[in-house]
Amino acid sequence: MNPGQRQSALELTIGVVGPHDLVERVMLSGATLSGAAPVGAAGAAVGMSGAGWPQGQPSFAGLGLARRLVAAAYRSEQEAPDKVLRLGPGIDVFLFASPVPQEYARRAGVLHGPATCVPLAGSALFATLLRAGADGRYDLSRVSVDVLARRDVEDAFTELGIAATNIHVREDPANAATLAAFHERLWRRGQTSVAFTCLESVAQRLAAAEIPVLAVRPTGSAIRAALRTATLLGAHRRLEEAQLAVAVVEVPTLRETPRRPAPRQSREELRLTVHRFLLQEAQRMQATVARVSDHAFLVIATRGSLSGVTDGFRVPPFADRARNELGVAVEVGVGLGRTAQDAEGNARTALARSQAGPGARGFALDRDGHALVPAPRSATAAPAGKPKGLETLSRLAEKLPVGDGTRVVDAETAGRLLGVTSRTARRLLHTLVEEGLAWPLPPNRTPQPGRPRQFYRLVTEKLEHRPVS
Repeated sequence: MNPGQRQSALELTIGVVGPHDLVERVMLSGATLSGAAPVGAAGAAVGMSGAGWPQGQPSFAGLGLARRLVAAAYRSEQEAPDKVLRLGPGIDVFLFASPVPQEYARRAGVLHGPATCVPLAGSALFATLLRAGADGRYDLSRVSVDVLARRDVEDAFTELGIAATNIHVREDPANAATLAAFHERLWRRGQTSVAFTCLESVAQRLAAAEIPVLAVRPTGSAIRAALRTATLLGAHRRLEEAQLAVAVVEVPTLRETPRRPAPRQSREELRLTVHRFLLQEAQRMQATVARVSDHAFLVIATRGSLSGVTDGFRVPPFADRARNELGVAVEVGVGLGRTAQDAEGNARTALARSQAGPGARGFALDRDGHALVPAPRSATAAPAGKPKGLETLSRLAEKLPVGDGTRVVDAETAGRLLGVTSRTARRLLHTLVEEGLAWPLPPNRTPQPGRPRQFYRLVTEKLEHRPVS
């Protein structure tokens, strides 16, 4: 069974990304909540029912929504983007072990839906403080903490009556080496008595250097809270995708014009051709088509199905394929609404706006009449879908050595600069090539066996024309 494919339209799939031990705890906690059998190995899918929530907690059984957990365990936080890609687009929501792998996935641009992480600032931090206090060897007024927000740390220490004046906090997620260096530097200066880390890899590094360290591990209640949050996010996304959406499709060629009326037979043939084309398109997205006039059709679908064929409402549906396959221009307006009448009204408003000024206000309106995707500020603005590539290019350009005029990198160099694996960096470089933001250079022929390294020339000149947001 491929985890990237949903079992049914009513099944909620949660991707669990983290180290092996924590992934196993999450999977077992999920099985306990739902009454399912425990998981034997990471990577297996677990069937979840909405009927197993603890008393007083929200249940999704009334929505007919089943849950399924899919595990993706890693050895290093930097593997998180690859694990997200491996799980595929069939995941409704991702649950990460901590903010660090979630940040790696976000920076790599692989998250295209809701995501959350197991909270470590609440019961997990208090449990670590209690363990440290019970040990009796540490001065808890001199502690270094990574990843957690300073306000959360100070609140926890204050609640326990511990002065937070000499508590050192590094909030920004970073790799294990950087975080370990942060703790080690403070300890060797005598500013701290123990390090609190949210990453097991950091704890291992500090322990090897004989530096006192305690890992902030999530409690059972924190894991259950994270599963509830992930389920709520996924259910909200499903409900959002199920919103009613209507597309009004007009064929300008079929409009009656007193100046040059087209022969009736040719108009009927074109009308049937367009109708047949829309029926084929609707079948692919599980929608319905209705003819409403001699030159207009209604396509009734859901927000999720229309989003899939419009690149997230960035490209009008049907227009490109109608032009390429039929040689016919069509005009499209899309609207969402609480009722079919509201959705159709918004679709006609969107169509009228696009006819008045193509692309000026977007071709799709939400149920409140607002454009789903803001239009570019000017004709020279970057096309939809480009900002991710520009962001990657900008980050690479900023991290390259000053004075390096060649701007040439390979996957290994790009991965080191971006803090991702070489595999993820190679994929990001391929995206830059597709968007015209990098040029693949001819591979160097070397006497060594194996595939030669592929280098890319970054087109940093494109950054000078980046639109100001």
